[in-house]
Amino acid sequence: MTTATPWQLKGKGFEFCNCQPGCTCNFSGFPTSPDGSCKAAVATRITSGRCGNVDLSGIDAVALLDWPKAIHDGNGKAVFVVPPAVSDAQLGALAQIFTGQLGGMPWAILGTTYQVAGVVRAPVTITENGIHSGFSIPGVGQAQGTSLKNPVTGAEHRVAIDLDQGFIWKRGDCGQGSFEVAAEGIHMKFDASNWILYDFDWSNQA
Repeated sequence: MTTATPWQLKGKGFEFCNCQPGCTCNFSGFPTSPDGSCKAAVATRITSGRCGNVDLSGIDAVALLDWPKAIHDGNGKAVFVVPPAVSDAQLGALAQIFTGQLGGMPWAILGTTYQVAGVVRAPVTITENGIHSGFSIPGVGQAQGTSLKNPVTGAEHRVAIDLDQGFIWKRGDCGQGSFEVAAEGIHMKFDASNWILYDFDWSNQA
């Protein structure tokens, strides 16, 4: 029996999708988008990470994810964006992790639900500012988050979700965001839809 290369990634996730704010996929498993699809642009800031002897610390990457229905129904497409400075060894390690080849949550599940449509090398700029964070990628697009607003006063309405059994994240700060991205046949544009900021600690080690 072959032992999978050990890996671990820690950092912060910036998740924008076409669900209504709060993203009921986290509760019922089904999107609240108008057409029942799941379309997302997710930035991943790896503050510390390793796959075998490959150091993955300090990498900012973005995944463009397009599922026609709920994530668990599969048939999705994914495009990954990594900065030009990412080495071939680092890209190879990330590819194995994000397609579930090395096991470990959440990618052991997510990696089975899509086919990789392409990899784009472009600078990824993440503007980390709490619930007002966002990212931009030259030639690909951008995303910007903000807080939910009190419908009467317009004041910021801070909301967080705790998921005791969450396998992507355990606690997410929720807001509303807008994003438009396009690459390798995927094009998405949404306004005032779901955006969640979270910390992650993923690994294939028990």
